[in-house]
Amino acid sequence: METPTAVAAGGILTLFGGALLLWCAAELRLRHHLRRHGVPATACVVADGDPYGEPYGDTFGELDSAPLLSYTPAAVVEPVPVEASAVHTPAACTPAAGGRRPARSRAVLARPRGATPLRRPARLVPGTVVQVMYDARRPSRVVLAGTEVMPTLVNDVFWALLGTTALAGGLTLLTAVLAD
Repeated sequence: METPTAVAAGGILTLFGGALLLWCAAELRLRHHLRRHGVPATACVVADGDPYGEPYGDTFGELDSAPLLSYTPAAVVEPVPVEASAVHTPAACTPAAGGRRPARSRAVLARPRGATPLRRPARLVPGTVVQVMYDARRPSRVVLAGTEVMPTLVNDVFWALLGTTALAGGLTLLTAVLAD
């Protein structure tokens, strides 16, 4: 490989790997912080739709692998300790709502952090009730709690390995150029 090509490839791989590792670390820290210090709530998986409330032709709500969650946050804006907070159940999870968008204005629609498998798991179909933890200051930051934690570990390991491999490859190319 010629020197300019090796320098360019090494620089790009090093930047990509470093940025990917930083992103992985920030995402892991955010999810860990939310699971330990977030406010618990019960959320309902709702079907995706356009701004007018019509479904996109996705009858079962499985087009996006990360589910759209609806929950009602607590009225408190400051962080609330887990022991002192109550679990809030959204009105959208009632059988009458049928897994559609909630009618209440206080309900928050958000996608959980770290839930990006290729296919949506069967346990997250619209109308399903799940436990979440959210940030009281930014209610749109939400993570799945409970049994939904382990599936994100596989994705985290994959992205960390990809970042490490790209960083190592880039550094190897750059050191090979500098050694010549």
